[in-house]
Amino acid sequence: MNRTLKIALGSIVVGIVVLGLKTLAWQMTGSVALLSDALESTVNVATALAALIAIRIAQRPADQSHPYGHHKAEFLSAVLEGVMIIVAALLILEEAFHGIMAPRPLDAPLEGLLVNVAASGINAAWCWVLLSQGRRLKSPALVADGKHLLSDVVTSGGVIAGVLLAIVTGHAILDPILAAVVAVNILWSGWKVMTASLGGLMDKAVSDDVLTAIRSTISDQAHGAIEAHDLRTRHAGSMTFIDFHLVVDGETSVSEAHAICDRIESALKHRLDDAQITIHVEPEHKAKHSGVLVL
Repeated sequence: MNRTLKIALGSIVVGIVVLGLKTLAWQMTGSVALLSDALESTVNVATALAALIAIRIAQRPADQSHPYGHHKAEFLSAVLEGVMIIVAALLILEEAFHGIMAPRPLDAPLEGLLVNVAASGINAAWCWVLLSQGRRLKSPALVADGKHLLSDVVTSGGVIAGVLLAIVTGHAILDPILAAVVAVNILWSGWKVMTASLGGLMDKAVSDDVLTAIRSTISDQAHGAIEAHDLRTRHAGSMTFIDFHLVVDGETSVSEAHAICDRIESALKHRLDDAQITIHVEPEHKAKHSGVLVL
C-alpha cells in the first residue's frame, strides 16, 4: 500500500474517532450547534471512504478500455464530497430551524465543549497532514478532503465560541442561530470543492506558473527544431498531460527529430512529476510562427 492510500485510510480512522467524540459532545449538551458539527463529521467519514476508493481506482494502470489511465476518478470523489457537504449543510439548516422555533437550555455545556475541543484538535492536526501530503503527492482527492476538514475546523471553532456565548448570556436561541450560520458556511465550502473538481473533469489547463515553466523548458531543450506551437495542457489526478507540435527542418532525419523529442520529454518529466507528453513532429512549411518559439 503506497503513501497516498495509507493517508486516505488514516482519514477514515480519524473521521470515525472525531465523529464519536462530537456525537458524545452533542448528547451531553443537547446543543443544535454541536449536532451540526457532528453531522459534518458524518460527511467526513463518508467522503474519506469515497476518497480511498477513488484513489485505488485512479492508481490502476491504463488498460484497453481506459488507455489514458483512471486518474480522473479522484476528481469524481471530490465532486461527490462537495455534494455530500451541501447535503449535510441542508440537514443542519433543518435542525437549526426547529431549534429557533423551540429553543431550550443546554445540559452539561462545559463538559460537552471540552469533548468537542478535543475532537477539533484531532481534526486540525489531520487537516495539516492531508493538505501538505495531498499537494506533495498531487492527489486532488486528499486535497479536497483536507479543504473540507479545514472548513470543519474553522466552523468547529465558531461553534465552540457561539455555545460559550449562549452559556454566558443565557440566550438559548443563540445556539440554533449559530448552527444556521455554520450551515451557510458549509454550503459555501461544498460549492467551492465542487467547482474546483469540475474544472479537472472538464480538462482545465494547468496554472499560469506551470504553463510558463513548460514553455520555458520546451524552448530551452528544443534546439535543432524551428518552433513549437499549439501547446495544450490538462490535469487528471496526479498526471499532467502535455501535447504540442514541433516543427523541424525538412532535411532533419527521423532519428534526429526523435532525439530532439526525447530530450524535451526528459526535461519536462524532470521538471514535472507524472507528466505524459505527446509531440507531433511537422516539416518547416507547417510553421505558424506563434506559440512556443524555439530560439
